[in-house]
Formats: sequence, C-alpha cells, structure tokens
Amino acid sequence: MADSSDHNIDLVHLARLARLSLDRDDQRATTSDLENIIDMIDSMQKIDTSDVAPMANPLDANQRLRADRVTEEVDRNQFQASAPSTQDGYYLVPRVIE
Repeated sequence: MADSSDHNIDLVHLARLARLSLDRDDQRATTSDLENIIDMIDSMQKIDTSDVAPMANPLDANQRLRADRVTEEVDRNQFQASAPSTQDGYYLVPRVIE
C-alpha cells in the first residue's frame, strides 16, 4: 500500500462538498477506505488489457425487450383544454427572448 501522503486526500474539503459531518474516527476510517480504493485503482491501471475485447455487459446475456408498440392513446385536446393558449396542437408561450 502507498503512504497516505502519496494520495493527498483533502477529506475535510470532500466532506464539506458532500455535506457530511465526520468525527475524528470517521475521518480516519474514511481516509483509509479512500486510500484503499485509490491503491486498488492504481493496481488495476497497471494490468495489460491490450488483448482484451471491450464488453457491453460483463454477463453473456441478452436483455429481453418488449415490442415497441403504442399501448395507450393520449387525448391531446383534453390536456390542452386547460392551457391558456394553444394553436394547431401546440402550447403557445410568451416570447422571453427578443
């Protein structure tokens, strides 16, 4: 494992960004966990993957998809009945940029 000074983790800043309140024990544990994650990623980066084909899914499986067909109808007139202004099936809105 690398020395914690190698990682330069500013946990106080990260905790503030995430709106987390960490006491000293939590800070030590979280820093250790983050260092372990970074070490694991560093070791994975060293693995030669040049002969490995990219995969879309780690499982050799196909996803069953439903048929692409209309299952319900939308009554546009009903939805637009309460709109302040419509024309040719479109909602009309005031211009905000000139």
